[in-house]
Amino acid sequence: MSIFTRLESEVRSYCRLFPTVFTKAMGDQLIDESGRTYIDFLAGAGALNYGHNNPKLKKRLLEYIESDAITHSLDMFTAAKQNFLERFEEVILMPRGLNYKVMFTGPTGTNSAEAALKLARKVTGRQTVICFTKGYHGHTLGALAVTPNPVYQKAAGIPLGNVLTVPFEDKSGAKDDSLEQLEKLLDELNRNQEKPAAVILETVQSEGGINVASVSWLKRLAQMTQEQGILLIVDDIKVGCGRTGPFFSFERAGLKPDLVCLAKSLSAYGNPMAVVLIRPDLDRWKPGEHSGTFRGNNLAFVTATAAIDEYWETDAFEKEIAEKGEIMSKRLKEFIAHYPELDGEHRGLGLIQGIACKPPGLAKQVSNEAFKRGLIFEPMGVNKEVINLQSTLTITPETLRQGLDILDKSISAALSS
Repeated sequence: MSIFTRLESEVRSYCRLFPTVFTKAMGDQLIDESGRTYIDFLAGAGALNYGHNNPKLKKRLLEYIESDAITHSLDMFTAAKQNFLERFEEVILMPRGLNYKVMFTGPTGTNSAEAALKLARKVTGRQTVICFTKGYHGHTLGALAVTPNPVYQKAAGIPLGNVLTVPFEDKSGAKDDSLEQLEKLLDELNRNQEKPAAVILETVQSEGGINVASVSWLKRLAQMTQEQGILLIVDDIKVGCGRTGPFFSFERAGLKPDLVCLAKSLSAYGNPMAVVLIRPDLDRWKPGEHSGTFRGNNLAFVTATAAIDEYWETDAFEKEIAEKGEIMSKRLKEFIAHYPELDGEHRGLGLIQGIACKPPGLAKQVSNEAFKRGLIFEPMGVNKEVINLQSTLTITPETLRQGLDILDKSISAALSS
């Protein structure tokens, strides 16, 4: 591995958690150069919901490549884009009563967040955006400004302005006044300055420690923004595409956001792809006003369409996710009861779940022990205090239980060390 440490930038991070050279991947498993197999509870940081090299998607992709069809097209019309848009409307949008224009941005999640923020400011003519504590939206300057993590923001090297941060829902005490604080802030802005252009949030904060907003909190927030004439941007980059069960994470609250950011598992195969879903009356871009060379990744359109065809025509896949989520939830709660030293709190829903641990550094120790035993997961939270499990959505119940068995042994080993 000397070539990596000698030539690759010090900014690298995941390889420090999992120091081996991976050579193959299939389904919910990774294989390194020594032939060792690892169960993957990282899933490409949410980019591989349908597993590694999913054969149903791979077949469609290989057929497309073999046909000498278009690979790169900027924003020109192609058959692959047409097929994606048709199936996305028919299978995802229309059955949910959603009416959006689709904007293809640069290929990563932060590109989607940048475009949504830019459009919100353009449409409203206002500059300020409200974000939430522990939120995460990306590392480019606009997205970074609404990511209130001092470590990340310091790396920008310049002040990041036109953003106000308010508390995310707090379920730790008897009373949560987060939205009351937001309401007071909005009243003050209305009196003394101008109201914000938008509010941006994740309905489930992944990077922030698997913080799940309640349905009642989300509904009240949506009502508040609508009454105030403030745009609601939902960042579903990581927890969309089935991660919480339904295709969109906000479906459980019945929301219809003004703008929706999607990326990561939208392409379904790890191919870069990102979009912003735009309420039609808000689509006020001038041609070329926002752009990106790689917004026409036709290989991503092909696999995204294949995933819609294979997994979202009926509600069967959503039910499978719920069933596997129950398996995970039950075991995690058993771990919390069996290991009081964790001082643990169960968090999450669907197949984004975890245990928040009180002892400093414990989640990282458990991750290290798990890696030794053939399980990969990334600690999350402001202080990396959460054992964060995000398996592939297509994982078999048997492999899921096997991974949780490894986690059990890893917790025991970490607590004994």
